Amino acid sequence: MDFPETPGSSKPIVVETDGGMVPIVEPSRDAKDKRKGKKLSWREAKLSLAHAKGSRTPVYAGSIEGGVEAAGRQLLTCAVRAGFGTGSRVHAVGDGAPWIVGQIEEQFGDQGSYLIDFYHVCEYLSAAAVAIASDDAARKAWIEAQKEALKAGRPDAALQALAGHCEAPEIEDEQAPVRRCHRYLSSRRAQLDYRGALENGLPIGSGEIESAHRYLAQHRLKRPGAWWRVEHAEHMLALRILRINGDWDAYWRNLKQKPAAANDNAREGSQSRAA
Repeated sequence: MDFPETPGSSKPIVVETDGGMVPIVEPSRDAKDKRKGKKLSWREAKLSLAHAKGSRTPVYAGSIEGGVEAAGRQLLTCAVRAGFGTGSRVHAVGDGAPWIVGQIEEQFGDQGSYLIDFYHVCEYLSAAAVAIASDDAARKAWIEAQKEALKAGRPDAALQALAGHCEAPEIEDEQAPVRRCHRYLSSRRAQLDYRGALENGLPIGSGEIESAHRYLAQHRLKRPGAWWRVEHAEHMLALRILRINGDWDAYWRNLKQKPAAANDNAREGSQSRAA
């Protein structure tokens, strides 16, 4: 998908992407009995979605075999289909994974902004609160104070509340939740504009893409006892995305018009490419 050259929606385009693990089986190439020598592993399915602000119908995309660059391109494809163009703004929400931030910057440039999932930040605050406050009531009050500071556009206040309690340098990171939280927030200051998002009616959490993983990928690919060849899992995920995007009938009509493609098992003719 090339970067659009025509004007797009005047409404912000909300985009989210995230990964989730699916069970993969690889039969042994050497074993005569293909039931033996199988290699089991988990592979990451990367899902993306995009929709214009206020829309209730996101556009989805997903893949298993592609890397982060492929995930970035599919996110751009979703955004363009949702209305992204030369004059559009992109509001991206997700966890702090560097690959997601990198792809938002690469695909959308200065037309995009990235916000760390607020509930992900709260997990760091909750862990820090255990080390800072002595009882449940004090912990709850401390966490609420930091959440309000972040939502009000005062990240410095939250950082100051953490700074005085940071563990000594010689303590290992696993035993230093306050230091981890302080480092996490301070290194992502540009991604904490919750006040701006709330004022503009934009989401501050990435629960939409996390839910999509459950009903799009996991519901079908993580059934009890199910293990998939990676190419079969790729095709199944593509078909589920075709259906949820409303492209199901059009895809099969197009396939009927090209009978050669129906018998082509090569990668170029796969459902994953079509989706």
